[in-house]
Amino acid sequence: MLTYFLAGLLLTLAGIGDGVSVNVWGPSDLKYLVDAMKSFIPNAAMVYTRSFGPMQDVNGTGISMSRKFDGPFVLIDDEVVKISAIVLRPGHSEVNEPEMGLDETKPANLSVIYICELPEIKGKFDPQKAASLGLRPGPKYRELQLGNPVKSDCENIMVHPSDVLGPSVPGPILLLIDCPTPLHLKQLLSVQSLIPYYADTAGNVQEGSKTVHCVIHLSPASVTNTSEYQLWMSKFGAAQHIMAGHQMSVSSKNYYLYFHNMVYCSFLEKLELRSLIFCRKNVEVPILKAGARIGARLNYLCPHFFPAPGFWSLQHLTCLSSGLKASNNDLMPGIGETVSAQNLLKFHFRPYANLGLDTSSIPNQTSRSVIIDELLSEIPEIADASLELNQLWSGNIETNGEKTDMQTNQVMTEEPWLPDSALPNCLEDVTRDDMEIVFLGTGSSQPSKYRNVSSIFINLFSKGSLLLDCGEGTLGQLKRRFGVEGADEAVGSLRCIWISHIHADHHTGLARILALRSSLLKGVPHEPLIVVGPRQLKRYLDAYQRLEDLDMQFLDCRHTTETSLETFDSSDDDAKFQKAKNGNTIRQEERVDSNLFARGSRMQSYWKRPGSPTENAAALPILKSLKKVLMEAGLETLISFPVVHCPQAYGVVLKASNRINRVGKTIPGWKIVYSGDTRPCPELVKASCGATVLIHEATFEDSLMDEAIAKNHSTTKEAVEVGDSSGVYRVILTHFSQRYPKIPVFDETHMNNTCIAFDLMSVNLADLPLLPRVLPYLKLMFKDEMIVDESEDVDLVTAAL
Repeated sequence: MLTYFLAGLLLTLAGIGDGVSVNVWGPSDLKYLVDAMKSFIPNAAMVYTRSFGPMQDVNGTGISMSRKFDGPFVLIDDEVVKISAIVLRPGHSEVNEPEMGLDETKPANLSVIYICELPEIKGKFDPQKAASLGLRPGPKYRELQLGNPVKSDCENIMVHPSDVLGPSVPGPILLLIDCPTPLHLKQLLSVQSLIPYYADTAGNVQEGSKTVHCVIHLSPASVTNTSEYQLWMSKFGAAQHIMAGHQMSVSSKNYYLYFHNMVYCSFLEKLELRSLIFCRKNVEVPILKAGARIGARLNYLCPHFFPAPGFWSLQHLTCLSSGLKASNNDLMPGIGETVSAQNLLKFHFRPYANLGLDTSSIPNQTSRSVIIDELLSEIPEIADASLELNQLWSGNIETNGEKTDMQTNQVMTEEPWLPDSALPNCLEDVTRDDMEIVFLGTGSSQPSKYRNVSSIFINLFSKGSLLLDCGEGTLGQLKRRFGVEGADEAVGSLRCIWISHIHADHHTGLARILALRSSLLKGVPHEPLIVVGPRQLKRYLDAYQRLEDLDMQFLDCRHTTETSLETFDSSDDDAKFQKAKNGNTIRQEERVDSNLFARGSRMQSYWKRPGSPTENAAALPILKSLKKVLMEAGLETLISFPVVHCPQAYGVVLKASNRINRVGKTIPGWKIVYSGDTRPCPELVKASCGATVLIHEATFEDSLMDEAIAKNHSTTKEAVEVGDSSGVYRVILTHFSQRYPKIPVFDETHMNNTCIAFDLMSVNLADLPLLPRVLPYLKLMFKDEMIVDESEDVDLVTAAL
């Protein structure tokens, strides 16, 4: 169910300003999800949910519907558009296998057909006919154009609109078809409400029928390729068909995207409905060319930290595209023009003269060689810089931290700010398949064309992976980094997801990841994924699970603090929590309270409040599962610690287990600390002590200290100082304000062990010694852009920071 993008849309509308209201229509139980979203969507987004589904009757907030699923249900009917919905439920399977059966009333198994009808176009007014009927120019002309009869000025007759208007043109009609399984197809073929939209067997529109101009099929290929479905498609005569359900995947599984929601925004009433834009995911040709261009340039400069995206080759894409065209040509005769959906493909409804498909905005493939040629013409010295960086990995250049022989730029010849630093013991005999940090999002507040919002993928290779935060678009970033099949493998290998706080830019991609993992592992023995996060997040996830199975267990960050873990690990924990389960009284001195913030209200039940014995008892088995997961992943601990940002905001420590090298020597495990969003604070400094890598937010430049304090964020210098005071080996800065479109403003004189993160940047544990040496080369590449570009500034949504 594609409610994954709804939160991002609502947050964007919230950023527009006060007074924006949104009506959201969708199947039953959508209200629960939207209500849960309000915990992290600013109040400026006035969201009104209109649900329809089985047995719904919500006193004006929903539509009552019987189990017969009669329809269609008219959702919107105004001067702009009429939108109706027909609910499809899965039929009964003739196979007695449990996995073939679908609960027909479960919201996740219901699908929706949407019918969008634009009003008819009135015929052209003929002033000569009006004059011949005794009408003088004036208000009566307007009344006739509005469809009202008027009395003639010169004759004793009534003049009707048909007397002076040319023939009307029926308004365009669009059908949005979601038939996700063969079980839904059975009902689709028998829907009586669609009969008025069918043409006859010769493709002609029958009297009283309506002409359908475009049909968008969100159904997967496993359904659309059946003879039954194609015979049904032929009933729409010459309508154009857009096949948007094909998921281009090399995986053995067939995944598809389909919509259960249609969002209608009230402000559209003030706009002319001209076209619908369908953004078909295409891994080879990105929509955001500017971001892809930056990625190609960074890959040229330093492929070790900026590997080439995991897109399919253009040859593979071309072959696939040809295959789709061939399959379309093999469709049953009588079906109108059929095309595969692409990024930014449009279908115009207005003006009527432009009715039809428009491919002018579809992005073209940009050759990497063209991008690099542009780079070399703009910054000729970047060629030598790229060569020198590559020589660092081959050992052909000094790496003692004192100097690097830049042949083309004297400004970068001396680097006194980059002192020598001893190699930590944890990097001794390290291999490239130990650990890798992949930055999937390095911006704050909301996505931009250069930086997605917060998400960090910890790749442990054969031992699995973890996610630290999971902002909107995380799955798309995984596909860009690893390719479609590689992203599926990455999601399937996840052992744990940790969320720092409830702000939307840190978790709105979570449901998409969880649902995909559940689908990938269906039928495969596995354990539910453990999600560690602030307790407010559980409400949202619980609401979402009413719509779709997320296959996860939730653990409050409070239960993973050092104090809480020590308490849970104490020898008599099992006895204490067993007593709590049985309802026995626990003495005051035995009470466990891991709440690091204010205690619960005096009016709140002790047994139900956060940190109560009942809640702690429920957390104990999940903590044991987490401990097992960490051990299998080669990790010793995952510890959350409170930070200064908003209520229930945390940072996290990941500590790898010790290992034995080839000669039997014990090598200490590496330590990663992620700050989340925070001001510099003692808890963060303590947690970062002796860390191998500190990933620290640096939302603002040094000159914006007041703004950083006001919004509980850190400046670049403050982040570096936290690393210095903690004895951190390497500091990586992230979570930059979107006011810095490409690279943040920084002063390298105090960044001796630091680097700037970019989207899709991948830092292997083995490459940490060379990390700071990349910084001056990055400054060279962006030498003309290290200023705030007000034309591309993105207004920050304060509550989303």
